[in-house]
Amino acid sequence: MLRGLYGAAAGMVAQQNRQEMLSNNLANANTPGFKADQASLRSFPNMLLHAVDTQAMPGRRSYPIGELTTGVYLQERMPNFKQGDLVESRNATDIALLQGVLPENEDGREMALFYTIEHNEDEIRYSRNGNFTVDGEGFLTTAQGRYVLDVDGERIQVDNENFIVAPNGIVTNEAGAQVGQINVVVAEDPMLLVKEGDGLLRFTEEGELPSAVDDGEITYQLQQGFVERSNVDAGQTMTEMMTAYRAFEANQRVLQAYDQSLEKAVNEVGRIG
Repeated sequence: MLRGLYGAAAGMVAQQNRQEMLSNNLANANTPGFKADQASLRSFPNMLLHAVDTQAMPGRRSYPIGELTTGVYLQERMPNFKQGDLVESRNATDIALLQGVLPENEDGREMALFYTIEHNEDEIRYSRNGNFTVDGEGFLTTAQGRYVLDVDGERIQVDNENFIVAPNGIVTNEAGAQVGQINVVVAEDPMLLVKEGDGLLRFTEEGELPSAVDDGEITYQLQQGFVERSNVDAGQTMTEMMTAYRAFEANQRVLQAYDQSLEKAVNEVGRIG
């Protein structure tokens, strides 16, 4: 009976974690460049039960009864790097990254493109949020004030918001001078990137992601005056949240049934004995 308690409790924890993940996706449905998290429920390894015949001579023999499930858990969260819709904002500092033809990696998973962002002076992060701005010194930055880097790893000084970004990322300031080319990098395995908040992603391996600029196998465009919307499907997310809620309730009722059975076993059966 206690095994049933553990199984129902594991189901409740898994559904609660799933609900939290879906709630975070829904809360960021309007966050530019946000990539929805996804995960699946997996079961712990089953146990094979045997009945031991203690009367057997000269040794004991066992008879298989069947398998016993040991609960479920929420598999590791993984972002869905599918391209989000582009929406025109008519804001010169909004620059959407439109992915074109991308090759697949050895696992058959499509690669993904990102901007390079200066996190600290010696740290690099990656982002798909092109909702940029210009700081007081005229540098192109994220909304949180982190610098956008060019192909040489340098900050891009545009002076003011009257700059032009070509589809290949070359930036021209108001005076007509080229001030840099926005760097776009490619992740062969996007699952090696983890979220850190503020739309930033950290590469978990050594080194940095390679640049996709001038890579003949990769095509992309930078669209100035556009933002990439979140790829969260609000309707589908709401449906999945209701499903998770119902599954949590079902496990809760199972847990209550086991609790009532244990109460009778302790208070009533024990009294009869």
